[in-house]
Amino acid sequence: MQDEINGVIIVNKHSGVTSFDIVFKMKKLFNTKKVGHTGTLDPMATGVLPILLGRSAKAAEYLTEHDKEYKAEIQLGITTDTEDISGKVLTRSDKLPDKEEFFAVCEKFVGEIEQIPPMYSALKVGGKKLVDLAREGIEIERQARKINIYSLRAEEVDEKSGIYTLYVKCSKGTYIRTLCADIGKNLGCGACMSALERTKSGDFSIDKAYTVEELEKLTYEQRASLVDGPEALFCEYPRIVLSDFYSRLCHSGCEIYQEKIKTSFDIGQAVRICDKNGFFALGRVQNYESGSAIKALKLFKL
Repeated sequence: MQDEINGVIIVNKHSGVTSFDIVFKMKKLFNTKKVGHTGTLDPMATGVLPILLGRSAKAAEYLTEHDKEYKAEIQLGITTDTEDISGKVLTRSDKLPDKEEFFAVCEKFVGEIEQIPPMYSALKVGGKKLVDLAREGIEIERQARKINIYSLRAEEVDEKSGIYTLYVKCSKGTYIRTLCADIGKNLGCGACMSALERTKSGDFSIDKAYTVEELEKLTYEQRASLVDGPEALFCEYPRIVLSDFYSRLCHSGCEIYQEKIKTSFDIGQAVRICDKNGFFALGRVQNYESGSAIKALKLFKL
């Protein structure tokens, strides 16, 4: 009998499929119903899609803060209803800027900026996805959200045709489609995204990702050996190791007072909780009448 798989594997998503299609495929390849992912990629997009298996599937709600890195292609002179090349063309322009002007405008988008989420997105308003409203021909007003573009580097592909490559490091919630559209709007010629690859999500990078085709060629045991334990999902958080006594209390849902275990993390700090057998829970420091204590949020090993 196979042990239940538990951990994360990084899939290099191919174009033309949804993130849910990848989840469905992983359920079959790893023989488990418990599968999730940490951030949707559009069907046309490729690249890093962390897949959560087994008990790790319930970690998704705690993995929304991760920064991302992308390699995108922008096509100047075309706007579409979806803000990418797959959509209905709305406008065309032959008056394209030279590369110096394009590079100068890109620099304006570095830093904290505001971005209006596109209608063709999975965001929900009143319990309904924006994309579903858009497909019904309904457009509603969306509030601008603050995002952070940490770096934006552009390379010329074909100046005459208005095609460039963008390398973007950004905060959660950034829509690269919208970034391309906004750059085009600023230039006055319009633009849309013509290709997208996510090269990094949190600490997970494309060089550690496996295609579905590669995974399909392996035996179950070989695939399982590629799965990282759930602790890999939270490596940016500090790690504590509890004695058997406090480990049992933590497993039982009790808070562990910092004074007792000689730690002094700030209120709100997330921590990796371990015992002699390794990582077993994600915890957070909370404030109680008797002082600050660490309480498990999710158990990943019984």
